[in-house]
Amino acid sequence: MVNVDIKTLLENQRNFFNTYTTISVKFRIEALKRLKNEIIKNEDKIKEALFLDLGKSGSESYMCEIGMTLSEISYMLKNIKRLTKIKRVKTPLEQFHSTSYQVANPYGNVLILSPWNYPFLLSMSPLVTAIAAGNTAILKPSAYAPNTAKVIKEILDDIFDSSYVHTVLGGREENQNLLKEKFDLIFFTGSSEVGKVVLRNAAEHLTPCILELGGKSPVIVDETANIKLAARRIVFGKILNSGQTCVAPDYIYCSKHIKDRLIENIIIEINKQLGEKPLDNANFPKIINKKHFERIINLINKDKVIYGGEYDEESLKISPTVISDVTVDEAIMQEEIFGPLLPIITYENFSEVIDYLKDKPKPLALYLFTENKKVKDYIVKNIRYGGGCINDTIIHLATTNMGFGGVGESGMGAYHGEIGFKSFSHVKSIVDKKTWLDLITRYQPYSKNKDALVKFLLK
Repeated sequence: MVNVDIKTLLENQRNFFNTYTTISVKFRIEALKRLKNEIIKNEDKIKEALFLDLGKSGSESYMCEIGMTLSEISYMLKNIKRLTKIKRVKTPLEQFHSTSYQVANPYGNVLILSPWNYPFLLSMSPLVTAIAAGNTAILKPSAYAPNTAKVIKEILDDIFDSSYVHTVLGGREENQNLLKEKFDLIFFTGSSEVGKVVLRNAAEHLTPCILELGGKSPVIVDETANIKLAARRIVFGKILNSGQTCVAPDYIYCSKHIKDRLIENIIIEINKQLGEKPLDNANFPKIINKKHFERIINLINKDKVIYGGEYDEESLKISPTVISDVTVDEAIMQEEIFGPLLPIITYENFSEVIDYLKDKPKPLALYLFTENKKVKDYIVKNIRYGGGCINDTIIHLATTNMGFGGVGESGMGAYHGEIGFKSFSHVKSIVDKKTWLDLITRYQPYSKNKDALVKFLLK
């Protein structure tokens, strides 16, 4: 697609938005229902595309992509009337003859730039929220997951006019052309480096952005943790999508006193969940492409591998690999791994963990395994990160009742459920002033009596 087509497309969406059709809650509900039905109808086609792009099994595709998208639609259908209602708020005493309220209005024309690692979920979930909030949308899926992008376009083209929702296929050129245009909101999921590019382009038009980025999400395990259960849940989070998850456990920071037991149980769990030959497991996803495959392989220090380390260049699969005695200055600790490698570093005193984390870029997630309430409270209150779990991994993003998003280097803004609806809306504050009374205290000329009355009213 060339630049002029994008300009025309965006102009058509602006014109459609200005008909105020999307303001209708009934229109939004009907759009969400059509989308839900079309996803259900095409479930097998979506699963096949995800297998072709990432080697995902049907079970993982439904659990982590299709099912979560349908859950988001269900939430919006159940709650959209409540979310779009005018919300009355308390009126200050000095404005007692007024009514104060807030109303959520759509931003307008939204651009959604989605990644390749969860190409269906991370395209459709923000789209669902954009529709529920009353926006039009241009969706740009990643070119690295072409089969899923094609299915997404087919689904959306079948049920929506391009002046309302449209999918743009292509690669870097299409991304650049889209970012040159003025949108009312940009939603981006991807790497921090590309996030900076998005933000720089958005600044030219003063366009607000929601950025869902990533980072090195740590797993902290102390002496009080249930080691067996911690190992099971860490392995689950690490092997999901072969580690290609923005909130995957990136590395383990554990007490040196429980390191050996933890490693022993992690190896047991890998064998339980994937078998003794993970590369032969048809349900274990592949790395997205050769470029990322080679990047991950180059992070492996073979001298420190205590489990795994095998890989297959033909299938682009890398075995879950446990790497012990890692130091913080090694290459594997300098970037987000985004693959099935699990480096382990240890501490003697818990204060070392705090000192290390407080100076690092703020990660998208943090996972803490402990039974110590003081440790739980300290980490949650004092360490800055997007979100996370205590005694589990990953699952905090699987609920529509909490927002999901990063902070600092891991992103800005949040979505899912009500928070997502508000992120895709401008909440307008209104004071409806009555005309039957007009207090003179605010008007000149001022006097001591007026000052006294103002002080009384503003207490």
